[in-house]
Amino acid sequence: MTRLTRRTVLGAGLAVAGTGLSAACSGSMSGRDPAAGADGTSPAAGYVTPDGEEVATAEARRDPGPERKVRLTAAETALDLGAGRTVRSWAYGEDLPGKEVRVTAGDTLSLSFANNLPEATSVHWHGLALRNDMDGVPGLTQRPVAAGGSFDYRFAVSHPGTHWIHPHSGVQLDRGLYAPLIVEDPREPLKYDKEWVIVLDDWVDGVDGSTPDTVLAELGHGMAGMDHGSGPDHRESHDTPDTPVTSGASPAPAPSGPSRRLTGATSELLGGDAGDVGYPYYLVNGRTPEDPQTFTAQPGDRVRLRVVNAGGDTAFRLALGGHELTVTHTDGFPVEHARADTVLLGMGERIDALVTVGDGVFPLTALAEGKDRTALAVLRTGGGQAPDAAVRPRELDGRLLHGGRLRAAESVRLEPSGPDRVVEFRLTGSMAKYDWAINGKQYDPAQRYPVRSGERVRLVFVNATKMWHPMHLHGHTYAHADGGARKDTSIVLPGSRVEVDFDADNPGLWMIHCHNVYHAESGMMTVLGYLK
Repeated sequence: MTRLTRRTVLGAGLAVAGTGLSAACSGSMSGRDPAAGADGTSPAAGYVTPDGEEVATAEARRDPGPERKVRLTAAETALDLGAGRTVRSWAYGEDLPGKEVRVTAGDTLSLSFANNLPEATSVHWHGLALRNDMDGVPGLTQRPVAAGGSFDYRFAVSHPGTHWIHPHSGVQLDRGLYAPLIVEDPREPLKYDKEWVIVLDDWVDGVDGSTPDTVLAELGHGMAGMDHGSGPDHRESHDTPDTPVTSGASPAPAPSGPSRRLTGATSELLGGDAGDVGYPYYLVNGRTPEDPQTFTAQPGDRVRLRVVNAGGDTAFRLALGGHELTVTHTDGFPVEHARADTVLLGMGERIDALVTVGDGVFPLTALAEGKDRTALAVLRTGGGQAPDAAVRPRELDGRLLHGGRLRAAESVRLEPSGPDRVVEFRLTGSMAKYDWAINGKQYDPAQRYPVRSGERVRLVFVNATKMWHPMHLHGHTYAHADGGARKDTSIVLPGSRVEVDFDADNPGLWMIHCHNVYHAESGMMTVLGYLK
């Protein structure tokens, strides 16, 4: 079995990204230019390149402000997950999550990155509309940062919001390589006494011999003929001695340790199958439920929660026991305030919420949707016994909101306009073959879906699979239909169709992909390219 991965196309991607041939093309309502093939894609010639003058011109228009200098190092380290559990993994620094990067909208972020890992990597700025050559996608927007190498990221930060950073190489995201990225609003309209950053994660690396690479190798066999009705969080034994081989490179690692392949995990909220991987741990801010982080406040304090789902394969349903949440933002953009008992986040999504805290001790529980496991943090404003590690507050079954149900605040709504171009992405593949793709094609950086600067572009996601997919667009935010929220990552349920619009105002080559890291690395990625 041969599978194409990001890692195998790095050289090819840089070669085609640097092609600067011109082409005479014009936009169309179908999203197809005369240069495009029958599927709407077109070869690399004629596209804006990450180092092109169009990218530099767009950056100058952002009016870069004061410089904020940061250093970041990726290295192998021991991570303490709590309750005596220590694992060897890769991380930014020695903490999990990595130390947050915090800047103010209008700043110029200047980050010096050192790669002390045993393999190449990069840093992607999830949620930022930044200059294309700083987006951190090896083989498309930059060369990979080699082991022992370094790279200086420098770009203007235009919009406030809750974001995060992570690699874009292989399945490195499912190690400890992530950190929150908070862009403060210099004219912050919200009033609150405290702010807590909540990072949710599913954890497998370094546990009983497992790594994300061995998990991918196991999943790559597919699941044909396997029992999908085994109950939540059911893990199969290794059933074959063969291992998939990544094309052009060394063979993929053989599965080691217990099987992590998950069958029978279902969720009505997610339209069926909930995920592919049975993780041994689910974490809030790097801690297991048996030894959770404790947040403290005074009764009556108004607290802002900034919540990031940094998981590889898990949607989380989050609730604070005994409290109501007021959702204020999704994916960094303000929404019409909405009250909820619980919120659902797919991988890569963020939600901000306000809560006025009561008197006592309360669980902040993140349910691994469909997997029947939980992560936990604790809020303490007074005396009382800490909640049990397995506590499930009733709010988890109360009024639920997610990004697709929210409405954009009036200040960030797109101006009414019909689309100049429509691009359809049919999500294809199956668990049986583990052949995830877009429009039936696995990732090839030489193939791009064309757009032009100044267009209103409509993206149409049609999910033809039996799995849900959190689809993410780099370098832009889009608007859900009929005044829906501004977002960059959205859940697309099985058999559903999701339409979103964005203004093409950030030239370059931009990834669009499923943010299930195993689906993406198996092929469910493609490129939107700005035509010259």
